[in-house]
Amino acid sequence: MTKPRIHWVNEDEAAGDLRVVYEEYMRHAGRDFVPQILKCFSARPDFLRQVTEFSATLHFSDGHLPRRVKEMIATYVSGLNRCPY
Repeated sequence: MTKPRIHWVNEDEAAGDLRVVYEEYMRHAGRDFVPQILKCFSARPDFLRQVTEFSATLHFSDGHLPRRVKEMIATYVSGLNRCPY
């Protein structure tokens, strides 16, 4: 794995507000980790919370398209872009 250019805080190093935001994310997402794409916001826990809340509303709720279709589109586009997220 390549070393990130943006310094971020890993789950086991998180403290204070960041730890709370990480725990909220993991509980809500049903994961035991925070994806690296979100860790790049770890210097700004307030903004990270806004990003995760916006993403949950936009990407992971039904709207014009059901969540399942949104997930399939995101997976397909990530594959085309060779993106590990």
